[in-house]
Amino acid sequence: MSVIERIWTGAGAWGAVRLALSPMSAAFGAVVAARNARFDRGEGVHTVACPALSIGNLTVGGTGKTPVAAWCARALREAGASPAIVLRGYGDDEWRVHQLLSPDVPVIRDADRVRGIATAVSGGADCVVLDDAFQHRRAARVSDVVLLAADGWRPAVRLLPAGPYREPWRALRRASLIVITAKTASAERVSSLRAAIRAEVGDAVPIAEIGLEAGALHQVRPAAVAVSGETDSSSLATQPLAAVRDRSVLAVSAIGDPAAFERALTQAGADVTARRFRDHHAFTADEARALARSVPDGGVVVCTLKDAVKLAPLWPHASQPLWYLSQTIVVRDGADALAGAVHRVLAARAATSRSSRPLAG
Repeated sequence: MSVIERIWTGAGAWGAVRLALSPMSAAFGAVVAARNARFDRGEGVHTVACPALSIGNLTVGGTGKTPVAAWCARALREAGASPAIVLRGYGDDEWRVHQLLSPDVPVIRDADRVRGIATAVSGGADCVVLDDAFQHRRAARVSDVVLLAADGWRPAVRLLPAGPYREPWRALRRASLIVITAKTASAERVSSLRAAIRAEVGDAVPIAEIGLEAGALHQVRPAAVAVSGETDSSSLATQPLAAVRDRSVLAVSAIGDPAAFERALTQAGADVTARRFRDHHAFTADEARALARSVPDGGVVVCTLKDAVKLAPLWPHASQPLWYLSQTIVVRDGADALAGAVHRVLAARAATSRSSRPLAG
């Protein structure tokens, strides 16, 4: 557990640290409240050139935004739309993962979401998926989907820096859909989170549940330059997750929720040694070589796709293969609500298309 995680969740002396940070959290909350009040009045909200579906969350750290955003983009494309994915592009991983998950969907990186949407439209998009945009309210959206991770759920809601929350719990009321994501969370934990959501929003906001389930192990291709000029981190070989049973696994991660990734490997029967880095960590060649050397004899090294796209060009593939664990989205509950979020974008797209047609003379 990292120092930040201990501050947010630890007992004993860590509770005293949280208490000391409380005034800073209160100040942060005041700024957030003032900002949201301005947006609630419509101030600073920009009408954009095409319908937008926002995927976001209330906390820092991993809730599954990237795979869910890719899933929504794929659903829009399969329905006949021409979506683009717009994101800030923080770090050097999320946009690359989107390129791999959605190779036929343009990915626009721009900290200014309004400008990013304009860029997408100029490139031919007729709708957009905004990745990590719940708090970025300058761009108007027709669907506002908020993800909450059951794996990290705790009843105490503390704002930054004393806790992981970007906004207070009541911010859920402005969502058009709340999605509970679960990797290895128990049914009891999921149920507890659902009850807490219902206590806040009642029946005003629909709730869906998806499982981010561990998929297969994919061997990462040695660094190669594709036609697009981007690093190709596709797999050379694939093995079932069961292949790690009774084997030593070095689990490398630089993600928001490393514990769930490591639990998936442990539950598959692996003897896991965790090497955690800060979320969005930019690996160096020296770190990649050191990680490869630290794999036990007869063991394997496994990372996430988010880390594979960064490690691929640095990894000493000849000395030690690198594998990543894929994720599969399984809709467990609320399929109609998820479809509704996508349908609102499609309906707005159709309305925009009709309004832009010239009148018959």
